[in-house]
Amino acid sequence: MLSGSRPPTRKGLLSAFPGYHVLDMTLYDEESLVYLRALSRRYPDVDTALAEIAHLQAVLTLPAGSIHVISDVHGEAKKLKHILSNASGSLRPLVEDTFAGRLDDGERLALLNLIYYPREAYAHLTADLSDPARRAFVRARIDHMAELLRLLMRRYSGKRAEQVFPPAYRLVLRELVDAPHLVRSPAYLDALLEPLLAPGHDLDFLRHLAHAIRNLLIDELIVAGDLGDRGPRVDQVIDLLMQKPNVAIVWGNHDASWMGACLGSEALIATVVRIALRYRRLSQLEEGYGIPMAPVERLARTVYGDDPAERFACKGEGLRDGLMMARMQKAMALLQFKLEGQLFQRNPQFEMGHRDLLSRLNLADLADGTVNIDGRIYPLLDRNLPTVDPKHPLGLSAEEQQCIDRLRQSFLRSPVLWKHMSFVAHRGAMQLLRGECLIFHGCVPVDEAGVDLPMAVDGELLSGRPLFAALYQVVQRAFRERRQADLDLLYYLWAGPRSPLFGKDRMATFETYLVADKATHKETKNAYFKLIHQAAFCQRVLGDFGAQRDGLIVNGHVPVKLEQGESPLKDSRQAVTIDGAFSEAYGDRGYTLVLDAARIYLAQHYHFESVSEALRSGADIIPKIQDLRTHARPRTVADTDKGPAILSEIDVLRRLIQ
Repeated sequence: MLSGSRPPTRKGLLSAFPGYHVLDMTLYDEESLVYLRALSRRYPDVDTALAEIAHLQAVLTLPAGSIHVISDVHGEAKKLKHILSNASGSLRPLVEDTFAGRLDDGERLALLNLIYYPREAYAHLTADLSDPARRAFVRARIDHMAELLRLLMRRYSGKRAEQVFPPAYRLVLRELVDAPHLVRSPAYLDALLEPLLAPGHDLDFLRHLAHAIRNLLIDELIVAGDLGDRGPRVDQVIDLLMQKPNVAIVWGNHDASWMGACLGSEALIATVVRIALRYRRLSQLEEGYGIPMAPVERLARTVYGDDPAERFACKGEGLRDGLMMARMQKAMALLQFKLEGQLFQRNPQFEMGHRDLLSRLNLADLADGTVNIDGRIYPLLDRNLPTVDPKHPLGLSAEEQQCIDRLRQSFLRSPVLWKHMSFVAHRGAMQLLRGECLIFHGCVPVDEAGVDLPMAVDGELLSGRPLFAALYQVVQRAFRERRQADLDLLYYLWAGPRSPLFGKDRMATFETYLVADKATHKETKNAYFKLIHQAAFCQRVLGDFGAQRDGLIVNGHVPVKLEQGESPLKDSRQAVTIDGAFSEAYGDRGYTLVLDAARIYLAQHYHFESVSEALRSGADIIPKIQDLRTHARPRTVADTDKGPAILSEIDVLRRLIQ
């Protein structure tokens, strides 16, 4: 620089280079400029930013996507797979309407089965066909699936629809979908598909088509809690969810127990294992997660080897000896009660000391063993408690300590369990807002007058929406840091009386096993479950959580007792319970709440036999439909939660273009 010359300004430097647009810095603060500079890496010039604005503005005019909300799956992977495959019953009417008068009943059934179960249906339908006949059959089914894809893609932008196409086949699928508009010749399409009709390749291509159709039928899948327990395979349930392109999870108390067990909470490890034993669901632990039950078997043989364990008989059938399973369950139940008692002592703020029932035993005279529950004395149904020291009832025996140490090590070292629970944590939330619906699993804990009940989180008493937000942060922190206090709070989410995921005064496991008086088995639900029949209460809760006051509260957790005339839609008509007893252990029904452009409706599901029965006789779950709300006009994306977010994106892109 020459002596005495003035240094060039930033504006002068920028304007010296062609292609740079000079921004009036007085219009933007430094923080805004940081965001705009970062955004410019994604949209490096005006053309790319303008094209994205055009895309987003068009998206706002599309029909609102179909959101499917299910709850309380409880490990029923087989049934869940079928409901996701048939899109809660919405695929069958689409096929029937589209091909009415063109395909007979058998052809429509074959097409449906190929979309539901491509691999199994292909083997069933083509087993006796010659090569030319097989090619003709597959080619016809490809044309039919392409027609369905064409119809479904009308609901989406091309960019969004193609996200469900496998990258390797996007060009081929795009050509199939656009063929009628481009007036492609038969020769062109024959040449396009000929390599894909060879044996082996044809099945793969049918599978890709089927997956694309199923994924376009459901824009977003929300699971409102309780992925596992009771049913056989929580691992397979999560595997299914991980394959879906757009999944959100609202945590339930059973999810809290599995997340805590994954992170090493001994009380929750004992709980998860005990429930798996009670329902004979060990395959998910041993095969799914590689967690051996040998330590539990050893404890049962060593300590309970001659115990009849009559109060601990397991439900269902299985390969293991029933008596051994009962002894294993008893061993884990006693271990669970001890570890829970220790946890209550560590956390007096939980106010659960009265649930430490082992410390309220009278075992001085085993012939007259009793327990003090809430000030009343009850005789024990099983007085053979060899590991319970009357002087130190919560102390673990050497055999119990060795068992829980081995189990904890296995839970912490399972890579599949870590992957699954990390997915549940990452995709999870305490509550979600979707349109007019506020979705959570259990309840907002309140007293009889409807006043929010406080709960201590990180030393601060919180209730309502702030409580939900703080608990979400604790769960996320637990996966980062594994503090003992956070793991204990995950236990409270599982069974604490003011837990929004539980919402009952107690988990009466001890009483169910060991006390005859059924009055002690009662778990009293929070007042919330009565108050949601009142419109004013629902409107207050909806408003507190930032939802429309005339909206709809959606929760699971408490099964709807249809056999007693109970309705999922509450008297307020502003709350609906979608726990329809999905699991066979609960009733083998279930609900999907569907939010689509024209209406909100419930699809009530029934028993699903098997894939082989579906292929043999056309067995399907054809749900009973109940409309809850209809919209005066079909909603567009602009009318949904996505609308304001997209408008904000457009505004930022316009600022970037400046």
